[in-house]
Amino acid sequence: MGPLTEVYRTLAEQTTTITSIASDAMTVLYNDGGNNVGVGSSANTHNFGTVVDLVSNIGENGSTEPAKRFYKYARPWRWTTSVKVVPALVPAESATPSTDGGYISGHAAEAMRDAIAMAYAVPQRFQEMLTRAGELGENRILAGMHSPLDVIGGRLLGEAVAAASLNTGGNSNRKAAAYAQAQSTLIAATGVGDAAGLQALAHSQGVHTDRFADHARNKANYLHYMTYGFTRIGAKNQPVNVPKGAEVLLETRLPYLSADQRRVVLKSTAIDSGYPVTDDAEGWGRLNLFAAADGYGAFNGDVTVSMDASAGGFNAADTWQNDIAGVGKLTKQGSGTLQMKGRNHYSGGTEVQAGVLEADSETAFGTGDVYVSGGTLSSNVSDTLHVFGKYTQLSNTTLELNTDGRCAGRVQVGGYVTLAGGKLHVKLKSGFKPRLGAILNVIDTQAGIRGRFASITVDGYHARPVYTRNSLYLLVTP
Repeated sequence: MGPLTEVYRTLAEQTTTITSIASDAMTVLYNDGGNNVGVGSSANTHNFGTVVDLVSNIGENGSTEPAKRFYKYARPWRWTTSVKVVPALVPAESATPSTDGGYISGHAAEAMRDAIAMAYAVPQRFQEMLTRAGELGENRILAGMHSPLDVIGGRLLGEAVAAASLNTGGNSNRKAAAYAQAQSTLIAATGVGDAAGLQALAHSQGVHTDRFADHARNKANYLHYMTYGFTRIGAKNQPVNVPKGAEVLLETRLPYLSADQRRVVLKSTAIDSGYPVTDDAEGWGRLNLFAAADGYGAFNGDVTVSMDASAGGFNAADTWQNDIAGVGKLTKQGSGTLQMKGRNHYSGGTEVQAGVLEADSETAFGTGDVYVSGGTLSSNVSDTLHVFGKYTQLSNTTLELNTDGRCAGRVQVGGYVTLAGGKLHVKLKSGFKPRLGAILNVIDTQAGIRGRFASITVDGYHARPVYTRNSLYLLVTP
């Protein structure tokens, strides 16, 4: 939970009786006498009980014992004496192998279930919670209590049970209330004002104070937890099967997408086939929930995204970080802001009809045409933004460029540039102060520029446009 950790614990009223490793823990079994996930709605005094109920009940009908008794798959420390259980867990070793199977890991399953429930209520920490669940599963391997296959199986069961609970179980009737309660209570407790403020706070700390702040590291770790580096034992490139109801797992993280769209996101971000355990018939094993939270992995058909800024949170602003492939087209609608951060190569083109679509990588808009018929197209890249096809901008629209006077803020277009009015707004990156007479390179194309902007503004300065056949420059004037 990062900077929300202590606030969450206080609101949930969680307690534990194990705060350190006792000196005799290697010979005495200690069981936690605390309340686990906290105090539910019947007695919670912080208006957070429904959230606790959501987490507490996410494991309904999800015991791992039937699988353990069916498979009778031995724990690693029973295979060989070279596997050593960590000393503090030695008292927890069972003396009855016949009822102590390792497959599947109950701890890994519970970690995934609880992480999904907490991420549903607080999607601002969605990927961080999933990474923590994977870490806990790996800890069971390092402790000598489970094999990687046990832990992978636990992840699968945890996802399936959580989805069932949210879709048709006890949580289906409380999930909306739990989400609303978590958001409103956390906003009030942290004093951030609204969902956007909570979102900013949830990602405000650095790697030294929030060990899950590094997105790239989390992504790599989560992918590792999915296969543990095993060699394929089955065919690769097999079709992805998205389990029925799995889309509910992204319901609050990608709230502006339809259920069908969330299913496509899960399909387009799934891992390849062939790895041990992961090729289950229903499809849970290949779902990469971490990658799915970063949006589509491919546009295999045309995609329309409509975001409502007034709804706050991810409805108002979100960032897609996957490298998007495919032949489809992206159409941005609604008042919200969608940032594109991946090195994308989808080929169907990009259209902005409303709101803001922001480029945060040089190839954010793929390899097709870019058409701005409404709203704002923004570039916040550190180098040149590449539009490989044609660029067209209609009246009552805005092109917003964040420039540093060098490459940032420059647009390189492969085809014709057609300007039917519209606005150009040039913003200056922090620390950049152009001198009078400086020339800002805005647009370059080998095909030619047709038309003009209706208005051009440079924050804090006057600028005179200089149009040539293939370029647009801005001359900074007094």
